[in-house]
Amino acid sequence: MNLHNLRPAKGATKKSKRIGRGEASGHGGTSTKGNKGGQSRAGYKSKKSHEGGQMPIQRRIPKVGFKNISRVEYKVFNLGQVETLVEKYGLSDFKMENLYGNGLINRTDKVKILGNGAITAKLAFRVNAVSEKAKAIIEAAGGTVEIIK
Repeated sequence: MNLHNLRPAKGATKKSKRIGRGEASGHGGTSTKGNKGGQSRAGYKSKKSHEGGQMPIQRRIPKVGFKNISRVEYKVFNLGQVETLVEKYGLSDFKMENLYGNGLINRTDKVKILGNGAITAKLAFRVNAVSEKAKAIIEAAGGTVEIIK
């Protein structure tokens, strides 16, 4: 082996494409970018959502749905849940302050009681809303319901 026949390993070197260095380079003229248009020019940058003149997806897809701005979101408790919460936290009455104090609701949440399940404890409820079925079950168990706004 002599200096004149030393070569790098196969695949170790890569000849770079010298663009825009005259016709002799083989990549002169349009510099491999084709003729005319934004992509052939310096500083071209396409918009993220641009689809090449095709109707964009946000305009092709129909608008659906409706968001009611007057909707009131409630934190819902079923009577079956109320029974377990009373046992777990030792609640004597089911009101917003007790629920917030035990970390069951946030300060601004509204609470609604639904009638799924049964209740045996005699409780006083102070909540934002209650279903008719739940109200009947609570009053049959000897409890009271007070609606607060």
